[in-house]
Amino acid sequence: MSTDTITTAARRLLTANDLRSPCLPVRDLIGPVDVTAAYAVQQLLTQDRIERGGVVVGRKIGLTNRIVQQQLGVDRPDFGVLFADMDYSGRAIPCTALLQPKVEAEIAFVLGEDLDGELTIDAVRRAIASSHAAIEVVDSRVAQWDISYADTVADNASAGVYVLGDRLPSGVDSSSVRMSMSVNGEPASSGYGTDCLGGPLNAVLWLAETARDLGEPLRAGHVILSGALGPMVPVRPGDHVEARIVLGEETIGTAIVDFEPDPR
Repeated sequence: MSTDTITTAARRLLTANDLRSPCLPVRDLIGPVDVTAAYAVQQLLTQDRIERGGVVVGRKIGLTNRIVQQQLGVDRPDFGVLFADMDYSGRAIPCTALLQPKVEAEIAFVLGEDLDGELTIDAVRRAIASSHAAIEVVDSRVAQWDISYADTVADNASAGVYVLGDRLPSGVDSSSVRMSMSVNGEPASSGYGTDCLGGPLNAVLWLAETARDLGEPLRAGHVILSGALGPMVPVRPGDHVEARIVLGEETIGTAIVDFEPDPR
């Protein structure tokens, strides 16, 4: 894949973001499944954001849930980069922040140690300083979410913004929880910890190994969004979203986000 092609694909996505107008997919340039090319495009987007003052605070894992994979027509996880200005914890999200938002409920982790070297589930577990109920608001710069695997990878894994909710009790087995999410008080999505690659820690291990092998290991302080526990749901201005993480019959954590009404 030529450098010019990678640059052209990145420019298409950057222009869509800057103009706040979704664009055509980039698979006509990089193909629908070329992972190397797709992450090369993502890296250019990351560099551009850093040059504009963006501060990296973690990573997101996408496409860990088979239902979400089916929704997007893909069959494997991906990852993207989280920036400080994506964090809307405790704040309403303005209409202007996103193009085509959809919400996912998941478990987020904050690392207390670096994750590099030899990696195991136990190493991941030891590195986690805290876990939280979370809502990820995914977004796409590609019009009508018409994406292949390469399109979403190139587009920073369709990252939008996120909200960290309640801290979950220490020692909770995240694979044993279930999730329910409502929009405006109506049930909208549900799932289980096992729906995320068999358990959220498995997703973090996959990410840690992938990031290490790319020479950019996960670091202490990073926020890790581990992936959806149920289907993603479209949202509109004025919507109120609430996600609950449940263990047995007890709600052990809640994440809430409001979308500002359209001022027009």
